[in-house]
Amino acid sequence: MGGDNAPESVILGAEMALMRYPGLRFVLFGNRFVLEPLLQEVKLVKAACEIVHTEVAIAGDDKPSHAVRRGRNSSMWLAISSVKEGKACAIVSAGNTGALMAMSKLILRTLPGISRPAIAALLPTMRGECVMLDLGANVESDEHDLYKFAIMGDAFARAVLGMNRPRVGLLNVGSEELKGREEVKAAHALLKNSNMDINYHGFIEGNDITGGAVDVVVTDGFTGNVALKTAEGAARLIRTYLKDAFKSSPVSQVGALFATGALKAVKEKLDDRKRNGAMFLGLNGIAVKSHGGADAFSFCNAIGVAVELVEHNINTRIMQDIKLSQAPQIIALDAIEGEAD
Repeated sequence: MGGDNAPESVILGAEMALMRYPGLRFVLFGNRFVLEPLLQEVKLVKAACEIVHTEVAIAGDDKPSHAVRRGRNSSMWLAISSVKEGKACAIVSAGNTGALMAMSKLILRTLPGISRPAIAALLPTMRGECVMLDLGANVESDEHDLYKFAIMGDAFARAVLGMNRPRVGLLNVGSEELKGREEVKAAHALLKNSNMDINYHGFIEGNDITGGAVDVVVTDGFTGNVALKTAEGAARLIRTYLKDAFKSSPVSQVGALFATGALKAVKEKLDDRKRNGAMFLGLNGIAVKSHGGADAFSFCNAIGVAVELVEHNINTRIMQDIKLSQAPQIIALDAIEGEAD
C-alpha cells in the first residue's frame, strides 16, 4: 500500500516480475477491498498470490517512531513479520523509508557481528554499474561500521553483479592517506590490513564513482545519500539539456531524428528505474526498498533485486565473511635454532 502509485504499480510490477521469474509467489499485505478489484484485471498475479487483509497503512510522512508505536497492524509491519516468521523469503516495499528501516531493524534484528545495517543500491558508471552504501540508514558511521559496510558491499557485488573480486573503494575528500575525517582514515587502515580477501582499492573521490574506479563505494549514510541525490539530479539535468537542445531550432530537430538511436541508448543508460531496489544490508532477513515514485517497471526491478539476493543467499555470505573478519590472525614464527632451554 506504500508509494505514490500504489497499489496499482505494485500489482502490475508483480505481473512483470512473474513473466521474468515464473516460479514466484506473492503475499500482498493491504486492504482486500482495494486489492481484489485490481487483481480481477491481472489474472496472472491473482493466481500466484494471497492477500493478508489490513486497513492500516503507514503514510509517507509518518515519523518512524510514530510508525513503530502505532503501526503494529499495518501492512508494512505485517509484511516484515512474514519474513521474520519464514512465511516469505523477502519483503519489497515502496513505502516510507524511515518507517521501513525502523520496523525492519526492530522485527528482523541485525545479523551476528553487525551493529548497524546499511542501505545499498546500484549506480551507473562508465564501466557498467557499482554498488554504493550506506545511502541513508546511518547519518554517522565509525571505522568499524565502514569496515563492515565494505564486507557487506563486497558480498552484494558478488551476489547481484556476479563479480569474483569486486574492487572496493572508500569515499573521501582526496586520495591521499592524510586527508579525511579520523574515522575514514581509521577505516582505511582496517581495510588495508584486513585478513579478509577484499580487493581494496583505497580512497576514491566523488568523480571516481561514475568514472567506474571501483565496483563497491563505501561511505556513511549522510554522504552517501547526498551523493546519490546529486547523481540523480545530474542525470535529470542532462536529460533536460539534451531535450531542450534538440528542440531549440529546426536544424536541431532534424539532427535529433538522425540521432534517435543514440539518444535512446543514452536515455536507457540514465533510466534509474532499471536500478530500482535498495537493500537493507546487515539485517537478519531480506528487505528491499523501492523508490516511492516507482511505476510498474521500476517496482518489477525492485522485486528482481529481492529474487537475486534470495537466490544467492546474500545473508549467508555476509555472515560467513563477518565471522572470518573477526577470527584471530595466527602468525607462525620459525623456531630459533640453538635457543637456550
